[in-house]
Amino acid sequence: MYLLIPLITLLSVYFTIRLGVVQLRLVPEMFRTLFSQPETAPDGKKAISSFQAFSVSAAARIGTGNIVGVAGAIAIGGPGAVLWMWLMGLLVGAASFVESTLGQLYKVRDSTGYRGGPAYYLERGLRARWAGIIFAVTIVLTFAFVFSAVQTNTITGALSSSMEQATGAEAPLWLAPTVGVVLVTLAAVVIFGGVRRIAHVTQALVPLMALIYIVLGLVVMALYIDEVPAVFGLIVESAFGLREVAGATLGTVIVQGVRRGMFSNEAGLGSAPNAGASASVSHPVKQGLVQTLGVYFDTLVVCSVTAFVILLSNPTYGEERGPVMTQEALQTALGPWALHLLTVILLLVAFSSVLGNYFYGQANMLFITPRSSVLFGFQLVFLCALFLGSVVDVQIVWSLADTTMGVMALVNLLGIAPLAWMVALLLRDYQDQRRQGIDPVFTRDRLPQLRGEIECWEPASQQVRD
Repeated sequence: MYLLIPLITLLSVYFTIRLGVVQLRLVPEMFRTLFSQPETAPDGKKAISSFQAFSVSAAARIGTGNIVGVAGAIAIGGPGAVLWMWLMGLLVGAASFVESTLGQLYKVRDSTGYRGGPAYYLERGLRARWAGIIFAVTIVLTFAFVFSAVQTNTITGALSSSMEQATGAEAPLWLAPTVGVVLVTLAAVVIFGGVRRIAHVTQALVPLMALIYIVLGLVVMALYIDEVPAVFGLIVESAFGLREVAGATLGTVIVQGVRRGMFSNEAGLGSAPNAGASASVSHPVKQGLVQTLGVYFDTLVVCSVTAFVILLSNPTYGEERGPVMTQEALQTALGPWALHLLTVILLLVAFSSVLGNYFYGQANMLFITPRSSVLFGFQLVFLCALFLGSVVDVQIVWSLADTTMGVMALVNLLGIAPLAWMVALLLRDYQDQRRQGIDPVFTRDRLPQLRGEIECWEPASQQVRD
C-alpha cells in the first residue's frame, strides 16, 4: 500500500502542472455544473443527473473512515496529520479530475443511461481488456464485498454500543442477526430497483447525513469558539514537527495525514469514476469537475468536522485510542445523548456507503459479462456479505482488502497516466467554449485526435441516423 502514496503524489503533481492547477482554478465551475439537467434515457425516463452521480460517489466516499479513520490518523500522527490530510486532498483533486473525465469520455450506453469507469477506459482507451478485467475483479472484491461487510459490521457495533449505554446491560445476542436481516432487506429493496433507485436514495441520504454531522460539528465548534484558533495553530505547528504530540515523529505525522487524505476521498483509486461515468452531461469535463468537488467535500468538510470535534476535546493520543476518540469527544462536548445521535449518523453513513459500493460492483460486473444470471448471482453474494458482516468479525478480511485495493489503484494509476494528454485536450476544448460565453457541448468530431473506442459523444447528425 505504501507504494501507492509516492506514485499518486508524483502523478498528481504531474496532472496539476499539465492541467494548470485545474483542481483549484476551476472551483467555481464545479459548483456551476453540479446541477446540470440530464437527458432522457433509452427507457424513456430521466438518466442519472450530475448531482445524483456526485451523491453516489459521495455515499461511497463518506464512510465510517471519515469518523473513525480520521480519529485513527490523529491518534497515531497527532494534530499535524490533519494539515497533511488537507494538502493531500487538494493535490489529488487533479487525479480525481483526470480519472472521472476519462470515465465520461469512454462510458457506454445502457437502458437507464450510461455506465463506465476505469475498466472501460482501460479497455477502450488503452486497448487493454486484461487490465480492465483485473481492475473489475479487484473493485468487486474490495468495495462490493469487503467494504460493504465492514460498513454493516460498523452499524451493528454502533447500535450495540448505543443500546448498552442506554440499558446498562450487554447487547442481546439476537441484535446482530436482526440488524443483519433488516439491512439485507433494505439493501435488496434498493438494489433490485436498479441503478436509478440507488441514485435517488443516495441523493436523499447524502445531504441529510452530511447536514446532521456538519451541524453537530458546528455546534461543538461554537461551544469552544475561543479555542478554535489555538487548534488551528496546533495543527500547523505539529504538521512540521514544531511541537511534539504523543511522541509522533514528523514522518509518522506526514504518513498518517497523507494516507487519510488519499484513502478517505478515494481520488486516484479508480472508484469514483464508476459513479461519475453514469452521469448525463454535455461535456466530459463537467463531471470531472463535479467529482473533484466530491474530493473537497469529503476531505475539507466532513473529515475536518471530525478533526475539530476531536481536537477541541483535548484528547488523549495513542494508537489504541482511534476507535473511541470521536465518540468520547462528542460526549464530552454535548453529553451522553450525543452517542445516540452519532449512532444514527453512522447508520446513515454506513448504509449509503453500502449502496455506493454496490453501484461500483454492478458497473464492473457488467463489464466482465452482461449476462443477467451472473448479475443476479453477484447480487445474492453481495447480500450474503452484508449479513455476514453484521454477525462476524470482519477484521480477518482486512488484509485481503488492502491487497486488492492496492492492485486496483495501481492498475488505475498506471492506466490514467498515458491517457492524461486527452484530458488536457478536453479541458482546453471546455475552456474555449466557456470563453465564448456558451455552455460547453462536446462531440467527438471536435477532437478527432482522441484515440480508442469512444461509443458516445457522436455529432448530432449521426445521432439522428442512429
